[in-house]
Amino acid sequence: MAEITLHGNATQTSGELPSKDSNASDFTLKATDLSEKSLNDYSGSRLVLNIFPSVDTGVCAASVRKFNEKAAQLDNTKVLCISRDLPFAQKRFCAAEGIENVEMLSDYVDGSFGKEFGLTISDGPMKGLHSRCVVVLDENHKVVYTEQVPEITDEPNYDTALNTFS
Repeated sequence: MAEITLHGNATQTSGELPSKDSNASDFTLKATDLSEKSLNDYSGSRLVLNIFPSVDTGVCAASVRKFNEKAAQLDNTKVLCISRDLPFAQKRFCAAEGIENVEMLSDYVDGSFGKEFGLTISDGPMKGLHSRCVVVLDENHKVVYTEQVPEITDEPNYDTALNTFS
């Protein structure tokens, strides 16, 4: 388990993020059109997994906006924004914000992505949601960078994550 905080109060996650140089686990998530997406759908592409509790919070929304802005500048790289929000909420947010350069994916069905990647919040008021993390995968879907943001209300280190490919 990893210890993180919410407004300074300690909380735990269900495990640890995948280790650097490990192969990413496959997943099945729902897209905003309710289709299923798996890791194989992104074969040959580098991936930035922007994972967060809910798009309906200020910091989560800011991370989607920031990655949307930066993603347009990346070659052969897709940014996947992953939360337990319903796909309808994700779609509504993207439409309202003009988000076009990232792909929203939902783990609402059973939370299996969060469990497999060890980032489900296991206690406290946000129990069951995903902690704020960034996992970067190369084109072979090997883990090249991870960040578990220690304080849920803080933003991830965008530049370090995106400079992984430089």
